[in-house]
Amino acid sequence: MMNLFTRLEQETQNERAFLTRSPIIQHVFQGDITLNDYTAFLREAYHHVKHTVPLLMATGAALPESKEWLREAVGEYIEEEMGHQEWILNDLASCGVDKEQVRASQPAAATELMVAYAYDAIQRKNPLCFFGMVFVLEGTSIALADDAAGMIKQKLGLPGSAFSYLRSHGSLDQEHIVFFRDLMNRIDDKAEQDLIIHSAKMFFQLYANIFRTLGSSEQLVEAA
Repeated sequence: MMNLFTRLEQETQNERAFLTRSPIIQHVFQGDITLNDYTAFLREAYHHVKHTVPLLMATGAALPESKEWLREAVGEYIEEEMGHQEWILNDLASCGVDKEQVRASQPAAATELMVAYAYDAIQRKNPLCFFGMVFVLEGTSIALADDAAGMIKQKLGLPGSAFSYLRSHGSLDQEHIVFFRDLMNRIDDKAEQDLIIHSAKMFFQLYANIFRTLGSSEQLVEAA
């Protein structure tokens, strides 16, 4: 049987393409992005990244004893991910945004739905579902973050301090995806593999919806 990481890469191609075809991602690489676009992205990133550690904790708590090796890996992830939401707030501050106002704000509907699905999948279905989310978010960041940061910096003339989140989750994060790949390849039960693949497909669509609706809530407020 094919290993899980290879299956993830091969069987989620359509969903990955749906994400990368999001208009705002296309605009970034065409040099057509505004400061409002970038700060809208960071706002929503803050609202889902702040749940990463709580979601990891929920995953670790729900894993069965037979997956103790995976729970230990979750502990390592928790140490690595602690406080990343504060990096995003600092990036926003470097863009001239009041970070405390962002901290107190509400997420867009698409962001809230992705976070809600993550908690629900862990509790209602299987804690392994969370690793579908890891595949989507880490894989997307490694593929796009560095180039996106370079294009946005060039277009908007922002200081390097406005890109700590993107830079930290770009190519420098390669060791994380290798760590993740090795973990996933230890899962050899087909039903468990299928579960994680289904989860990844869902998260590609949910994450794409965040990109495809960026700023729409602000437009609704302005229209009202």
